[in-house]
Amino acid sequence: MISIENISVVIIAKNAQLTIKNTLKSLKTFSDVVLFLNDTTDNTVEIAKEFDNINIIEGDFTGFGPTKNQAALHAKNDWILSLDSDEVLAEEFILNLSKLSLDESCVYKILRSNYYKKTEVRHCWGKDEIVRVYNRKLTSFNDNKVHEYVLEKDLKVELLNGEVKHYPYSNITDFIIKLDRYSTLFAQDKKGKKNSSPTKAFFNGWFSFFKTYFIKRGFLDGYAGLVIAFSHMATNFYKYIKLYEANKELKK
Repeated sequence: MISIENISVVIIAKNAQLTIKNTLKSLKTFSDVVLFLNDTTDNTVEIAKEFDNINIIEGDFTGFGPTKNQAALHAKNDWILSLDSDEVLAEEFILNLSKLSLDESCVYKILRSNYYKKTEVRHCWGKDEIVRVYNRKLTSFNDNKVHEYVLEKDLKVELLNGEVKHYPYSNITDFIIKLDRYSTLFAQDKKGKKNSSPTKAFFNGWFSFFKTYFIKRGFLDGYAGLVIAFSHMATNFYKYIKLYEANKELKK
């Protein structure tokens, strides 16, 4: 039987002082938590040092998929629970995980609810299911620099009981910072592999807003829905306009 003592939590982070304390508080049950930091300049390290079960590692960020795989190499256990630095485990989730006998033929999904500040966003984002528990001997994250995911291969996929709360944005500035970061990573990952143009950038941005605000009924999320829909529009516009410029540079 694989117990919770045989699971390592792995987190990659950069300048996560606004969220990391609540994340680490929710992980006191775990004896091995790897916090893989890259170019952190805020108080994340000082906050992490308040917890005895945290192993702080400094390393380079080479994209989300490769960096998460690199961080997992520092874990003491083969079973990995991959978390973001803005995710908080509910007590019910930990209780259910502690009772579960993990199966090596499986990977496991978490059920995640998403928040803007302290308000759950039910329409723009809603709840999502993501594979986050896996055995590193059998699988890993793919090599995507952004939109990374655990490779399921021929493994069965099961959903864990309980909820993980996700707090990705504390203020408007967070949207702007992540917009720039994710669009740059997308362009780096896709340059020379995917075509783009100013027209494609415009219509991808426009459709992202329409889909988020109207099709997903983001307008029912009120102020948060408007901010999120506009952010999705801007992110997709800049993803494809940066890719367009990156492809042009390759042809010089």
